Amino acid sequence: MSDISVRLASAADHATLERLWLMFRHDMSEFYGLLPNPDGTFRSERLQSALHDADWAPYLLMSGERPVGLAFVRNLAGPTRVLNSFFVVRGARRAGVGLRAVQEVVARHPGPWEIAFQDANVAAVRFWRRVATEIAGDRWTEERRPVPGLPDVPPDVWISFDVPA
Repeated sequence: MSDISVRLASAADHATLERLWLMFRHDMSEFYGLLPNPDGTFRSERLQSALHDADWAPYLLMSGERPVGLAFVRNLAGPTRVLNSFFVVRGARRAGVGLRAVQEVVARHPGPWEIAFQDANVAAVRFWRRVATEIAGDRWTEERRPVPGLPDVPPDVWISFDVPA
C-alpha cells in the first residue's frame, strides 16, 4: 500500500471515525475482556474527546479514498503529546501503513511523546518498539504504569521518545 495518507479529520468524518472506533474497540476487547454495551457500542469517551476537545487531534489514515485507520493525539497544549488511540484495519496491517502513519502524525507535533500498549498484545509490543526505534533510534524509554480505574488488569506499557522540530 503505497498510497497512504494521513489527514486531520473534519466534522464530515465523524461517522467514519465512529465506525473505525467500533473496530478498534472490538480488537482491544480481546486484551481487557470488555464486552460491548447493550446497544452494541463500546465506551467512547476518547472518541468524543478526539472529536470535540480542542486539546485533541483526530487523524484519519487513508489509502486513496478508503479509510484504513485512525490516530488520536491528546495533550496538544501540554508538555508531552500522547498517541491516545491508534488503529489500522486488518486488511491494511503488515504493509508498513502503521509505521508510516505514526511517523507522519508525530512529525506534525514535535516534542516529547508517550504511547501506551498492552504486554498481552504481542503484535503491538513488536510494532511500538519498532516505531520507537525508527523514530528515536536508541533514545526511547519503556515503563509499566497501572491502568487508571482498572486495578485488576495488568499495567500498560508506555514508551516515551522525543520528535525533533
